[in-house]
Amino acid sequence: MPRTVFLSTGFYVPDRVVTNDELTRWWQTSDEWIRERTGIRERRWVRPGEQAGSDLALEATRIALERGGIQPSDLDCIVYATLSPDYFFPGGGVFLQRKLGVPGIPALDVRNQCTGFLYGLSVADAWIRSGQYRRVLLVGSEVHSTGIDFGPAGRDLGVLFGDGAGVAILGATDDPGRGVLSTHLFADGRHAELLWCESDASARFPRISHEDLDAGRHYPKMQGREVFKSAVAAMLESVRTALAANGLAPADVNLLIAHQANLRINEMVQRQLGLRDDQVYNNIDRYGNTTAATIPIAIDECVASGRLKRGDLLVLTAFGSGFTWGSAVVRW
Repeated sequence: MPRTVFLSTGFYVPDRVVTNDELTRWWQTSDEWIRERTGIRERRWVRPGEQAGSDLALEATRIALERGGIQPSDLDCIVYATLSPDYFFPGGGVFLQRKLGVPGIPALDVRNQCTGFLYGLSVADAWIRSGQYRRVLLVGSEVHSTGIDFGPAGRDLGVLFGDGAGVAILGATDDPGRGVLSTHLFADGRHAELLWCESDASARFPRISHEDLDAGRHYPKMQGREVFKSAVAAMLESVRTALAANGLAPADVNLLIAHQANLRINEMVQRQLGLRDDQVYNNIDRYGNTTAATIPIAIDECVASGRLKRGDLLVLTAFGSGFTWGSAVVRW
């Protein structure tokens, strides 16, 4: 049975840099307040009306294809993770497929929010191991800035989010010393309303109303304290589960890349796992929380900078709305 390897990676973020100081135009906040609580200094936002999530994904995919010497026609499938699709339906995968000029190949949309890239990796890994597909384009792409509440109630969430896309082109290898060793996925729907966007919704009639708009139900809502504690516990659990499944210990990890939701969450996970600074990577200070895109963006940066090298043991973990969480272990 073949294993799944990362053949190539790429990421793309809009050129519009939004600093913490700029956010004071809309909210009563400060650079110090945001950095102290989240670790974020700046993020990237699209210029409204100029770019959608599938456009960001297209640019990231072009980079990955060029680096890997791969043609769009070589792709067998697209797995597209996002919480911010271009439209309510269809999903972003078919728009990316159209822009790549590869009609006919399947496009699966994954709606697991911050954990979407890991859920997508698990699906792609199963397909590649089974031999159903040999080259899968795995995408995490988000445009948050067009859905932010710029009123006073939106401050705590609004300062967190950025726009961006990261992709990985996955393939099959017979090399027993490389590839995805395991993936581990979890969910607990009892906490769904602690981090969600209530409207518009097919569970309601009408799906969206003037009352919903007036109440801001079309904006995301989060119970921050509960989500913070749950994220730390869940990511710790998922990393320990992944390491145990492979007979590994934290000391064996060359690089841990956690979902970039809040630097303080990742620092707590690092401390409790006993990892050194050179064993972890964070970039939330420059991009904010790009949900499904955070992990692939970080992977690509680590590859480009030499932080991630052939033979390294890479551990990935994420937590997000649902609640959903998960982990993966990869021998690079």
